[in-house]
Amino acid sequence: MAPAPKQPHQPSETGEGEIFFSYELKIPKERVGALIGKEGIVKNEIESATNCTLNVDSTEGDVQLRGTDSLTIMTAMEIVKAVGRGFNPEVALRLLKPDYSLEIISLADYTGKMAKKMMRLKGRVIGEGGKSRRLIEELTETNMSVYGKTIAVIGVLEDVKNARYAIEMLLSGSPHATVYLWLEKKRRERKRAEMQEIYGKKE
Repeated sequence: MAPAPKQPHQPSETGEGEIFFSYELKIPKERVGALIGKEGIVKNEIESATNCTLNVDSTEGDVQLRGTDSLTIMTAMEIVKAVGRGFNPEVALRLLKPDYSLEIISLADYTGKMAKKMMRLKGRVIGEGGKSRRLIEELTETNMSVYGKTIAVIGVLEDVKNARYAIEMLLSGSPHATVYLWLEKKRRERKRAEMQEIYGKKE
């Protein structure tokens, strides 16, 4: 199960009347290095792009985010969660784009505490040699991370919705071929809509 964000702190006001927002969340300790990056490069990039401060407890995986804009802090929090869920920081930073989103699916919702069933379902989503995961990523133009007890997806909102639905179909027992056909149909629909939008603007 994905570590849940802690409750946000109440906004605090400095002596100069400036309001600060603060949020806390926990990521797996083994992902702290990826969040900080070599010589702090990833942490610094997140702070610079979102204009907030990250305080990372390397021993426990606790992360505190603080800044004056609650919206940019929420973006930073999504990036931190994405890194915590196994994404390469370069992919996680795509969440800075306004039309990108992160979706996290808890495998425990489908397996409870049955470890063997969880491994089997993860195997269905990944597929032999990674085929299933690769096809879902290609057909939805998203990035997927199967990590711990979660499956996470990053991409444009509508594409993420399609990827999530496909993953849930597999987790619910649908044949892979059925899922691939559905994804191919959704991709054709998207391409058709894109072409109509392009030619519509030209007219």
